[in-house]
Amino acid sequence: MGRRTAGWRTWARRGRPSAHARVAAAGMVLSLCTAAILTGPSAWAADTPNSYAFAADARSVTGATRTTDAERLQPGATYRSSLPADGKIYYRLTLDAASTAYVSATAVPGPGTSVSATDGIRVSIQDANSRFCSRDTASIGAGRSPRPITALGVREASPGGALCQGSGTYFVVVERVRRADSPADAWDLELAPVSEPPAQQGGATSAPEGWNSASPEPPTGEPESRPGGAGFDTATSIGQGVWNSDIRPGQTLFYEVPVDWGRQLYATAELGSSSSGDGFVPSALAMSLYNPVRGYVDDAGVAYDGSQRSAALQPLPPVEYRNRHAVSDKVSGMRFAGSYYLVVHLAERMADEFGDGPFGLTLRVRVEGAAQSGPGYAGQSEPQDVFEVTAQEREAAEEGGTAAAGSGTAARGGGEASMKVIAAGGIGAGTVLLVVLGAWTVMGRRRAGA
Repeated sequence: MGRRTAGWRTWARRGRPSAHARVAAAGMVLSLCTAAILTGPSAWAADTPNSYAFAADARSVTGATRTTDAERLQPGATYRSSLPADGKIYYRLTLDAASTAYVSATAVPGPGTSVSATDGIRVSIQDANSRFCSRDTASIGAGRSPRPITALGVREASPGGALCQGSGTYFVVVERVRRADSPADAWDLELAPVSEPPAQQGGATSAPEGWNSASPEPPTGEPESRPGGAGFDTATSIGQGVWNSDIRPGQTLFYEVPVDWGRQLYATAELGSSSSGDGFVPSALAMSLYNPVRGYVDDAGVAYDGSQRSAALQPLPPVEYRNRHAVSDKVSGMRFAGSYYLVVHLAERMADEFGDGPFGLTLRVRVEGAAQSGPGYAGQSEPQDVFEVTAQEREAAEEGGTAAAGSGTAARGGGEASMKVIAAGGIGAGTVLLVVLGAWTVMGRRRAGA
């Protein structure tokens, strides 16, 4: 940075640069900006511990303190908001009678925030008569490390249901769960509403009674490097295989795994040994699994004493539409095909005991079973194709890119998400280049006038 500043001062003293110098420097700036476009915002964000990459196209929305002022959330869009330390905030949904609605809320404490194990968020959906359609709570957990946490609100459309049926206005209610001595600071919030159309045929009305619950051997072989993303919208796609990344204390990495109807997902996270420190961290590494609407499915974690450790998810059932009738999260969560998210967090306390790292992370992912046809939806989901595995997602999982997928408005198919990144980066690159050339022009004119 010092060298760059000195260079600017030299040009200013000498007057307007030559045409050759201007072209060469402009090329350098354009190359840097192009590299930023190709790298993408997710790669930058993932390298910064304690950061969360909100969806690039997230709309700003303010949570209301009363229902009459609640702003409307549109399924298929992603929103950015703020969650106060105390009190409930409200958002509005307009739903039809046939579709099931999901609204995930991801709360992001500020870096270095002091949190307790029970600090968290509560999300519910209520009808116009204050009757609860669903309630869900997510907490920081035993690691007591500030990290993104996600809870899900659901309005399940069911012909035989007694509550929350029919079209009309519904409300998403979000509130902090906070100990009295926890800091009274606001947390950032990302909201991702999704609409699921009804199945063409009703099918079974109960969960499967049995499925293969044996744990297969984790994949072996040479690992491939796959740095994780820093948010749901920028999650790095991976498929079956062995994947390596670096992770730092306080950092959360996001991966997405395409899982088709009828297939089973298995995942193991391994934290490599450390050559420094001799302490002990009780809840050092946490790996959580979320489904395509960011609903919690299962988690696993390990303590750490400097030696290598591993944590594996419990065996999960094959993806089936009728899993939704189960009581257990790890069964009911596997209710549709699409991108499932592996979210890995390394506790901040690791830095105190073993240094700033980075630490080696290995993910072993297996996807078994033959792909089957889905239930056949009588309509289109919002966002589109969120409940299926697209050819683009399969390709991204093989090549290790950021798939144009997810519960946000990043498009599936057609490369729309890639175009959004290029457009955003292109605007930034063009702006920088214009500023640079403009500055040179002004300095040259001033020099000429003098």
